[in-house]
Amino acid sequence: MTPKKVVLAFSGGLDTSYCAKYLSEDLGYEVHAAFVHTGGSSPEELASIQEKALNLGVDSYVTIEKAEEFYQSTIKYLVFGNVLKNGSYPLSVSAERVVQAIALAEYANDIGAAALAHGSTGAGNDQVRFDSVFQLLAPGKEIITPIRDQQLSREAEIDYLKAKGVQATWEKSKYSINKGLWGTSVGGAETLTSHLPLPEEAYPTPLSKAKPELVELEFSKGEVVGVNGKEVYGVEAIELIESIAAPFAIGRDIHVGDTIIGIKGRVGFEAAAAHLIIKAHFALEKHTLSKWQLFHKEQLSASYGMFLHESQFFDPVMRDVEAFLTSSQAKVSGKVVVKLLPYTFHIQGVESPNDLMQSKVASYGEENLAWGAEDVKGFIKVNGIANQLTYNCTNPQEEESYV
Repeated sequence: MTPKKVVLAFSGGLDTSYCAKYLSEDLGYEVHAAFVHTGGSSPEELASIQEKALNLGVDSYVTIEKAEEFYQSTIKYLVFGNVLKNGSYPLSVSAERVVQAIALAEYANDIGAAALAHGSTGAGNDQVRFDSVFQLLAPGKEIITPIRDQQLSREAEIDYLKAKGVQATWEKSKYSINKGLWGTSVGGAETLTSHLPLPEEAYPTPLSKAKPELVELEFSKGEVVGVNGKEVYGVEAIELIESIAAPFAIGRDIHVGDTIIGIKGRVGFEAAAAHLIIKAHFALEKHTLSKWQLFHKEQLSASYGMFLHESQFFDPVMRDVEAFLTSSQAKVSGKVVVKLLPYTFHIQGVESPNDLMQSKVASYGEENLAWGAEDVKGFIKVNGIANQLTYNCTNPQEEESYV
């Protein structure tokens, strides 16, 4: 009989290496390994992942390039919405998982695979993200999750691979690193606690710049289109900003949040470009959007980030919010200057043809040119009527006076 095909989401780590051997030699599948590259990996890193897969004896291996699609379908909306989950996390990993799962499901359909497999455990969010997309876009295909189903320890996986003749060094890394275009997550013993910080050596990009540096980001309708005078856009812009800012050890934090499966999760991350772009973009928005645009964007953006985090990418409301966010960016164009320092950065100022800070109308706290003293006295009086009515109702002993 011809073996059934399975598409394995392959990363080159211990879990997916175990899956490659188990699916082939224990379950008898024809294994087609695929790495969906959503950005953040060098050509050398991509070549290393391919080599690992082929050395494990998979029937085929492919790198599926989806960095540009990741930017167009997801990242630009996270920037439009200034999305930082719980005020800090730019959804570095959770945002890319949906794009990766979609690409894997499409690939499985294209090659006529009978099943899809991934190396997620039963205690995290990724199992939900992968399975949800697979069920939707590759209905009827079996989903195989050896690590989750067998509840394997790291030692058991290593022993299995050694028994299969896999000659590799599986030294237990002290920290788990997940590198991506929109940021890198860092997990370790400290993140399993509630009180311990990650030490300096846990972060993959060490501090190597100490001298303050200015960087100018140019935006057009909410998207970065220039860095320090150089025309650059999308994925290339993010990579350039990351190369400039990451050596300052900018964008580090520890995220604590509610997982999809109901438990609390804690993970460290570094996301220099994401933090810099979002903060600069928000500074420009504060100059170019109305009060009520900013207010409603904040509500919708928080919902958008939550839905994306919890694998609700295909809910129609996501397209509705994306339409609103896109519309809101019509006037968000201009330049933002940011000062980079070790471990932090500061917005220096904004230039925009759409700046709503217009001195010809007024200068805050200094002078008013578009109204007189009697105008503002009348405004204050009318503005206070609602409060006065409510106050008098709750304090009837007070004398009522509206004149």
